[in-house]
Amino acid sequence: MERHLLPQRRRRSREIALQLLYTLDLRPDELPASVLGTFPMDSEDPEVVRYTKELVFGVWSERVAIDTLIRTYIVNWRPERMVVVDRVAVRMALYEGSVAKTTPLAVAISEAVELAKVFGTEESGRFVNGVLGRIVRALEGLGTDGDEEERKKRDEGVPEDTSHGE
Repeated sequence: MERHLLPQRRRRSREIALQLLYTLDLRPDELPASVLGTFPMDSEDPEVVRYTKELVFGVWSERVAIDTLIRTYIVNWRPERMVVVDRVAVRMALYEGSVAKTTPLAVAISEAVELAKVFGTEESGRFVNGVLGRIVRALEGLGTDGDEEERKKRDEGVPEDTSHGE
């Protein structure tokens, strides 16, 4: 039963984090800790509070690197031009799925799309999905799994060496 509730807690954490990161995006001189203090979390589950803090501090500290990733793979589109909710949702998905790797990337994308639909504009869900889809396809094409040589072998049909040097 406890395991079943985890996705609901994560979703709640993402909802709160999205709102706090939205505030930070509009007021970049604020510190994450001070913005966290503005959200009433006394009645929230401790796991929700913990993961919310992890997301807020993590996304905020990695936002420049994440925005660089967006600029690199989304041609003629800058993060600054995105609707704030969309930008925050994309940052959170890339943080969770690619930077911190706390969530499978497909799940992170799905969650970002849902958040964008709830908190963003009528077009936000499709936009966030499209941006994240393009970035993920580009990263997969580069073999970001950390072993370019093994990826090339797989792509060329060369069997993987399983001898482990024996």
